Amino acid sequence: MKQESILKKRWKKFKSLKRGYYSLCILVTLYCISFFLPLLINNRALIVHYNDKIYFPIVSGYVPGKQFGQDVPGEARYRMLKETFKDDDTTNNWVLMPLYHFSPLEDITFEGNKMFEPPSKNHWLGTDNTGRDVFARLCYAFNISISFGLILTVINYIVSILIGGCMGYYGGKFDLFFQRLIEIWSSLPMLFVIIIISSILKPSFMLLIGIYTLVNWISMTYMIRAEFYREKAKPYVAAALSMGQSDFKVMFKHILPNSLVPIITYFPFSVVAGISALVGLDYLGFGLPPPTPSWGQMLDVGLSNITKWWMVFAPVASQFLTLLSIVFIGEGVREAFDPKVYSRLR
Repeated sequence: MKQESILKKRWKKFKSLKRGYYSLCILVTLYCISFFLPLLINNRALIVHYNDKIYFPIVSGYVPGKQFGQDVPGEARYRMLKETFKDDDTTNNWVLMPLYHFSPLEDITFEGNKMFEPPSKNHWLGTDNTGRDVFARLCYAFNISISFGLILTVINYIVSILIGGCMGYYGGKFDLFFQRLIEIWSSLPMLFVIIIISSILKPSFMLLIGIYTLVNWISMTYMIRAEFYREKAKPYVAAALSMGQSDFKVMFKHILPNSLVPIITYFPFSVVAGISALVGLDYLGFGLPPPTPSWGQMLDVGLSNITKWWMVFAPVASQFLTLLSIVFIGEGVREAFDPKVYSRLR
């Protein structure tokens, strides 16, 4: 009978932890769907059939209202256009709108939008202080927040593995130099550094990723360093070196695969920290530039207008449920990779 690999045992263990497994399925599904939000949540029509011609505004982008006979400035107002075509039985014109026909960026300058409109059948979670739809902004902010946390964590891990691996493998003066460098760098008041940089330069998604990368790699670097220190003393490393393997191959082909437990188990929690960091900066006003959808900006508006309960409830509930799901995933992964539960000797 063929023995199961350690990875299959860990995956089975993770699947048995229903809370973490279902959280992973739901979160991955929602994140994949979030990339198709322009097709699902938008005020721009998917298809317009007008005078025996078919238009695809969702693909072509800006289409002036005069193109469809509308007396409006700028781009066509597709919700109005749909109602106009519906009331006119003499033509065969029609409009196909997304499932939820409000954009996260449209404000009170669009027809029917009002400031702080409470939840209704049109605006499921109401509108904010500029008339923008809260539900649409929440959904788009979900994609931005998860993407920020994932990209930041991956970049931090790459930097941590390279620096921490070299520190642990080579040791000596190389290790001492980077230890002193990390001690000096970690003593800086990084929150103030981030705020200063964000106030001087125009904030953007990649700029914030770069700023946070400067400070977030330190903790994981020490873990990787410790793992490499432990593994390099084992016989398989000496065997690989005696066979003429290069330092690079020994580090990343032999030692790294045996040092993945802290990397994998701490990955979900690092994503949580990345999302929380973005929300905090957006709340303080040093995050993504407006009108980018952001949980932190929405929370700031809600707390400034505490009587508008939906403006507080919506971003807090979204962030809470998202972070709770990621924490459940992290707990499941940590339990599945626990060497006391599943080891190669079982």
